[in-house]
Amino acid sequence: QVQLVESGGGLVQAGGSLRLSCAASGRSFNTDVMGWFRQAPGKERKFVACIRNDASGTYYADYADSVKGRFTISRDNAKNTVYLQMNSLKPEDTAVYYCAARLGRIATISSGDYDYWGQGTQVTVSS
Repeated sequence: QVQLVESGGGLVQAGGSLRLSCAASGRSFNTDVMGWFRQAPGKERKFVACIRNDASGTYYADYADSVKGRFTISRDNAKNTVYLQMNSLKPEDTAVYYCAARLGRIATISSGDYDYWGQGTQVTVSS
């Protein structure tokens, strides 16, 4: 059974940092696209970041404009885990953050293209 389990969410003041983790089990996602999405109350789920690697092992990351320069996505294939380092957090970053996996190497920002999802972790940024 494939599972993605997020952790690391919490309450932080504006300007602070959090590091989210997503541990995968049930299969390896080392050659697949891993992404982070977020959903604020009453709003649709939105793309945050994704990471992929090509056949040579070079990593590529994509970010939503709203988080560029503040968030960093990374992965540790040995641990089958992906991370989201979030710095300079703002109140508008408050949301439930979801980890997702898309089979294959083609990155996409559309949530409908992802095959597996975690249960989400709450991030709350106070002003």
